[in-house]
Amino acid sequence: MPRVMLLVDGSDNALQAVRDFVAKRDWYQQPVELHLLNVQLPIASGLVKSFISKKQLEDYYREEGLAALKQARVILDQAGVPYLHHIGVGELATTILDYAIDKKSDLIMMGTHGRSAVKGALLGSVATRMLQQCDIPVLLVS
Repeated sequence: MPRVMLLVDGSDNALQAVRDFVAKRDWYQQPVELHLLNVQLPIASGLVKSFISKKQLEDYYREEGLAALKQARVILDQAGVPYLHHIGVGELATTILDYAIDKKSDLIMMGTHGRSAVKGALLGSVATRMLQQCDIPVLLVS
């Protein structure tokens, strides 16, 4: 069974990648094991960490991740597409690659730009890094 890692940050481009997957899922000869991944950037300030507990921080990452995944999950649920979802915390490209390797992904699917994309840029920085660093095929959707 092919495994696809679909990156979701709640942006229009990410949701377009979800819709694109739904529209083209019949292209696969067998069912696909779909993994949705949202990556939260870590809160870097040690000062913040001294005022909140580790559990509060984990709850924050989970809530933010679930909020970013919400629309994608609605689209997939309405289309009857089974999936697993994951929320990672860390530097974007490294965390994505780690999850893709851990889940034995055959394909990473992502939008060309996420929430942090600069308008008018040819390709988002995370997409560019994935293309440069990843041995797993990357499908970019715009």
